[in-house]
Amino acid sequence: MDEFITLARVVKVQGRHGEVAVEVHSDVPGRFRPGLRLLALGANDHRRELEVKDVWSHKGFLILRFVGVDSIADAEPLVGCELQVPFEQRAALEPGWTYISDLVGCMVSDGPREIGRVEDVRFGAGEAPLLIVKAGTRELEIPYAAAHLENLDLKGKRVRMLLPEGMLELDAPLTPEEKQQQKRRGP
Repeated sequence: MDEFITLARVVKVQGRHGEVAVEVHSDVPGRFRPGLRLLALGANDHRRELEVKDVWSHKGFLILRFVGVDSIADAEPLVGCELQVPFEQRAALEPGWTYISDLVGCMVSDGPREIGRVEDVRFGAGEAPLLIVKAGTRELEIPYAAAHLENLDLKGKRVRMLLPEGMLELDAPLTPEEKQQQKRRGP
């Protein structure tokens, strides 16, 4: 099975000559440059190859112009597409750095206690990405922050955290005792 990594997502058409504004999912400086070949993954799971013609920043977005995409009508089908490269083309990282996508599928533990498996990673809720961990029937959101990380073993697919006391209980369902207390207190 071919694997790809997403470098950006097309947010909107920007300009009259086929330019698009993208939300970047890569922290690698200079990753987007003229001549870069990307695959645009659409909603129908079809990939279309594109070559970057020009790139610049504008109002918090990266603006890309592609070879052969010369009008608004040419650019509109790209809105919502993920811009990808084959897995083997992802940039090399400095020692100690991790691709967040490599965490999906890892077993997460809090010290010796196993919590569950990483199902997804969400961004934008704060400085640290949130690991979406399936723990039985519960879905937990655990910040992937260096302050909580004790050990990472990507080959063994294990993430060992030292979480602050009570963090996992923040989203926990109410116990029968807590439900009784709420009933007594009233609305």
